Amino acid sequence: MLPTIPTPDELLDKGFRRGKKAADLRRGEKMPKHLKGKRIEETRVITACQVIKDRLKMILDRTPEIEELPEFYQDYIDITVGVDDFKQALGALNWAYGIITQLEKEYGAKIRKSSSERATGLRKQAYGRISSVVHKIEKDLDFLDFAKQSLRNMPTVDFDAISIVIAGFPNVGKSTLLTHITDAEPQVANYPFTTKGIQIGHFEKKWQHYQIIDTPGLLDRPIGDMNDIELNAMVALEHLADAILFIFDGSETCGYLLENQYNLLEEIQNVFDAPIIYLFNKMDIADYDGARHDYIQEYIDKTEDPLLISALEGEGVEEIVRLITRVKKIDRILDVEVEEEDDEHYFDLT
Repeated sequence: MLPTIPTPDELLDKGFRRGKKAADLRRGEKMPKHLKGKRIEETRVITACQVIKDRLKMILDRTPEIEELPEFYQDYIDITVGVDDFKQALGALNWAYGIITQLEKEYGAKIRKSSSERATGLRKQAYGRISSVVHKIEKDLDFLDFAKQSLRNMPTVDFDAISIVIAGFPNVGKSTLLTHITDAEPQVANYPFTTKGIQIGHFEKKWQHYQIIDTPGLLDRPIGDMNDIELNAMVALEHLADAILFIFDGSETCGYLLENQYNLLEEIQNVFDAPIIYLFNKMDIADYDGARHDYIQEYIDKTEDPLLISALEGEGVEEIVRLITRVKKIDRILDVEVEEEDDEHYFDLT
């Protein structure tokens, strides 16, 4: 979506260098002496303006309208960098493009009507005003560069696939389960919020494409109090989930009591309509057959047809896949129409 964003000095340097190069080519042309100096300076101004405008236009043209993106991407961008700030930065570039267009016409005409002696001074005056305009959008160029870096790992979502979102507290085994079900290789470590952003894995069964989405850990608190990582997960649940795999850590080695994990499940049930597949993970170390049986069973009984699994050992994975393949696609009305010729720009944020 965003090309490399130049600094103001890089933008000006490229424009002025190209202007000088174009002017140097005109020095060998045969024309009356009183016209030659004016043509050279006019060429420097016109070329510099066109080069700077072309770079600004490329940034604007390669950035799709936020409103034309699916809601998932709109929310993701808003959470990550802020949609209003993003639009404001693009608006500033559009403003600069317009002002430089005016300066191109104004100084082109002034130089043509001036004497040869005044042409150089007018060109320097034009360069000063061009520099002032470009430096006024410095913070906007900086923001767009920040946005490019922040969004470069934004997940590519297949909106035609059946989407299963894995939910639950940090370290309950979401990423481990994803690696067993799909071909994804998410970063996994034994500390909270190890899943960096939304991870997506894929598999096919009987010619149907499924995507399994691993979310950052969700905390048991109101949505309004969530941080950016947690909001990313809620966005995925809201806009992508055809079903939810909710994972309990039966061993509680994740650091959260089953009571807290169940409270989180209730909040998800209250907010979202997608069907839920209930999984109790780490049952190989949960002492389910020993002293903790009744305690764990209390929460198992609160869920419908839960699976008792061990993601680390791969136990129960085949049954999970069987349940996933029974999930039906939820019809959602997309607000956008994707044109085939725009594919190269559509979700390319690198």
